[in-house]
Amino acid sequence: MMKLNYWKLTVSIVICQLAGVVGSLFTISSVSTWYLTLNKPLFNPPGWLFGPVWITLYLLMGISLYLIWSKGIESKVAKISVSTFGIQLILNALWPIIFFGLKSPLFAFIEIIFLWLSIVITIIYFNKISRTASYLLIPYLLWTSFAAVLNIFIYYLN
Repeated sequence: MMKLNYWKLTVSIVICQLAGVVGSLFTISSVSTWYLTLNKPLFNPPGWLFGPVWITLYLLMGISLYLIWSKGIESKVAKISVSTFGIQLILNALWPIIFFGLKSPLFAFIEIIFLWLSIVITIIYFNKISRTASYLLIPYLLWTSFAAVLNIFIYYLN
C-alpha cells in the first residue's frame, strides 16, 4: 500500500484546478453576453451544470496525476506520461480562450480534436503505470467527447 503524500496530492489537484481558473476567466466574460446570442442544440446542458462538472473533472485529473507522480517520474514512460498530461492540460485551458475569448467555435472545434487525442494518449500512457490513474481520466474523455459534439453543433447552427 502506497503512503499518501499530501503535498504531492495537493499540488496535483491545484495544478489541474488552475487550468480551470484560466479557462473560466475567458468564459465568464462571454457566457452572459455573446454565448447567450448563439443558437444551441436541444441537448445543450443548463449553464449551472458546467461548473460542478468541470470542478469534479479537474479533481479526478489531479488525483490521476498524483497517482502517476507518486510512483516516480524518473522512467521514460513516466516522463512521457507526465508530458502528455501537461500537453492535454494546456490544450484544456486553451479551448475556452478560443471558443469564448476569441468567439471562434470553428477553431475551438479543431482545437478540441487535438485535446481529445491528447487525452487518449495520456490515458494509454497512464495505464502503463497505473490503471486507476487511467480510469480516472475516462469521465474527462467522455465529457470532452460530448463537448466536441456540442461545439460542432453550435458552429453549425450559427
